[in-house]
Amino acid sequence: MKKLIALFATTAVASGSAMGAIALSGTASVSYDDKGAAASATTYDADLTVTGTAGATTFTQSMDIDTAVGVTATTLATTVGPLTVSADMYDEDDSTTVTTTGGRKTDSGDNRSVTVSLDAPLGDATIGLNDGGDVTVTGTFSGVTVAHTLSDDGDSTTGSASIAGMDISLTNDDGSTTWTLGTTVAGTAVTLDSDANVTATFGVTGNTVVVTHTSERAATTPTNTNTHWNTSQKDAFTTIAVSRDLTSGAAISATYDSFDDALTLKASVAF
Repeated sequence: MKKLIALFATTAVASGSAMGAIALSGTASVSYDDKGAAASATTYDADLTVTGTAGATTFTQSMDIDTAVGVTATTLATTVGPLTVSADMYDEDDSTTVTTTGGRKTDSGDNRSVTVSLDAPLGDATIGLNDGGDVTVTGTFSGVTVAHTLSDDGDSTTGSASIAGMDISLTNDDGSTTWTLGTTVAGTAVTLDSDANVTATFGVTGNTVVVTHTSERAATTPTNTNTHWNTSQKDAFTTIAVSRDLTSGAAISATYDSFDDALTLKASVAF
């Protein structure tokens, strides 16, 4: 009997070491949309993420589970000395048929990739390389965070900093520059970008209120469809969202969208 107990204990320890740690997280929600003049609809959404960790290696599997189990992301990351290796193992279909939201009109191809980042004494900079040959250099210098990517599809540079109470972000993507400014005025967080989109977030008696104005968008057809999305024309619209966390652990929200004069009520939970 003692030998049997000892064998069981050894097996249990060995199995626990091999399994490592597994964590579950996810979200679930149900929404009612009156859709303005159109027929109302109720929609459901549930997502689950499984994260397995063994030492310095992490595997993450994300799934959409409200209708049937559908994979949305699969990643594997590990470290080898000063190198961090991350593999995006999921080839998603990134095409869209919803013309009002813009986006790619056809699938961009195989989206799987491997990225290698070097964490070595190179000042404050980190160098990354993916299997497509793109080289990215990132770092923070005197409070300014800068990332520059060298790519055959066009170089891009982003920079961000907090200056005099304002959060500033600049992006130059293959010669096209965009910017975003954010600050807080009298308890209201305000964000403005180069497309004249404005968002204001503030609290009212325990509720969070977000007012967003999205400017009119013109239709575009980029020359490089591998890195830039096609967009369809869309008129300007404004949304007002009011949300509140409940003691039950759930959250409720109400959102009005002026584009189709619709009100959406949503109950959600995250774990």
